[in-house]
Amino acid sequence: MVRLIMSGSGEGKTKQLLELMDSAGDTETGCMVCIEPTRNMSFSLRHQTRLVDASEFGIDSFDCLRGFICGMYAGNYDISHVFVDNLCKVAGSTDERSIGAFLNWMDKFSASLNLKITVTVSGDPESATDTMRKYM
Repeated sequence: MVRLIMSGSGEGKTKQLLELMDSAGDTETGCMVCIEPTRNMSFSLRHQTRLVDASEFGIDSFDCLRGFICGMYAGNYDISHVFVDNLCKVAGSTDERSIGAFLNWMDKFSASLNLKITVTVSGDPESATDTMRKYM
């Protein structure tokens, strides 16, 4: 299951993501992972959530991020929820077709594993593609 949170810059996406992580900490039985472009929310997370600073791993494309997520899951089958804050910054791309293709891949990947994925994207929700709207 994939959920997309999309709104303009500075409109509270990260705060909403933190609230979702906090409430998921009460109900999730597996591990939770939060991937962010830089280490900004390290003091705001519960201990159940593993924070990953994408800048430390040289992630520079959606293909690289896909491999990174697959590798994380292969190393820990107990992951039940992945959060990605500012997807476009993490992947280094704002190409709408690439975003849509990545969201579709995450949906297929997560469905077979019973994995939840929540991502944020900065932008006007009115300009979202049909693929992006499917996950909002």
